[in-house]
Amino acid sequence: MGINIRRIRPGYFVLIGLILLASCGIKDTKWKGQAPLERVETATRPIQYQLKKTYAVGDGIYLSNEFAGARLNGVALTGKNEVSVLITPENTPINESPWYAFKIWSDTPQEIQLKLTYTAGYSHRYYPKISNNGKTWTRIDSSSCHPDPAALSGKESPKYCTLDLSLTSDTLWIAAQELIVSTDIYKWAEQLSESSFVVTSDLAKSREGRPIKIMQIGNPESKKLLMILSRQHPPEVTGWLAMKAFVERLCVPEDSLASLFRNEYCIYVVPCMNPDGVDNGHWRNSSAGIDLNRDWEAFNQPETQAVRKFMQEKILQKHTFYFAVDFHSTFEDIFYTISPKLKGNMPGLVPKIIKTMAKDIPGYHPNIRPNEKDALRINSTVSIFHSFHAEAMTYEVGDDTPRELIKKKGELTAESMMELMLSGTTTQNH
Repeated sequence: MGINIRRIRPGYFVLIGLILLASCGIKDTKWKGQAPLERVETATRPIQYQLKKTYAVGDGIYLSNEFAGARLNGVALTGKNEVSVLITPENTPINESPWYAFKIWSDTPQEIQLKLTYTAGYSHRYYPKISNNGKTWTRIDSSSCHPDPAALSGKESPKYCTLDLSLTSDTLWIAAQELIVSTDIYKWAEQLSESSFVVTSDLAKSREGRPIKIMQIGNPESKKLLMILSRQHPPEVTGWLAMKAFVERLCVPEDSLASLFRNEYCIYVVPCMNPDGVDNGHWRNSSAGIDLNRDWEAFNQPETQAVRKFMQEKILQKHTFYFAVDFHSTFEDIFYTISPKLKGNMPGLVPKIIKTMAKDIPGYHPNIRPNEKDALRINSTVSIFHSFHAEAMTYEVGDDTPRELIKKKGELTAESMMELMLSGTTTQNH
């Protein structure tokens, strides 16, 4: 497609700079992604809830996990001006996504070292973010962040990370990623619902009774549908940021492309599949102690059951799902797609979307990993494809991908999708 002048927006050239900087460190081979999925038991298991409290650790220093999304399982004054915190998962076995989020302050100004430690067998993953208000976040300065020296060789992951902090009586927030909990997500959804073509409603309740909301965008009379999912895994904030940019691009009011698409299709968005896990500060799982993105075959949990039931009801009403995307986060940007040997309701759509999006970002070469033809149907992408024949992909965003690049990729992916799906409407069977 090339660069379309109408697509260039403020921040575009900043984005190009970020990509050029990143390209200096490109490896000879792309990351291979995760190993093939294995079937796991998804029946409800016990979890360990945090003790929510404000900890007075001594020397006038306080830490707190008394807020939604917090993760702080233990804390101690372990030396002069040294505080150690312990971060543990909700249950095990669990993948290595050690989420942490807490507040810290001091009666008097002082300099300390804060050591982030984890349950034996788990390592530090997320580069710390700091905030003065819990809403606006920045990466901590690299000169103040000291990973486990044993990991500097690159042969093993850091077992801990030490931060140099200047404390005052003003609260300092520290988190693995930007703190975006279910109330923040639903506030965003309600703001978009101020447009007449967006309607937000309750789809179901989570296991702990939190709302699982669904957004309807576009023409409610259309029988041509899309499904968009996010936050099955609580810490995966970069995936949510990409989903946010993607959906916002679909919702631009005075835009000819978006208006045409909304008139032709009806888009459904479940922006927070796992509100329990998000608000409880979980590493990976729901309040049932299981990975929701492995429950798309057994459907043991109310969150996955709700989406399946909704989609099944639409099919019974003679609707067709043409596209589905599930946004996630991982170590590096990657797209997991359906095997090209398999054909859904709009064959070839997903590779074309990714290829077209990439052309508009100079120097960007997307990492695409198609599933095997006989991949297990235990995650959302594979399950939705086989159950509803929607062209589907898992859109994974790196933990440390620059936020401007996340936003631009989300917008351009939405634009590419709209253009391709509109151009194909005359050739598809509806």
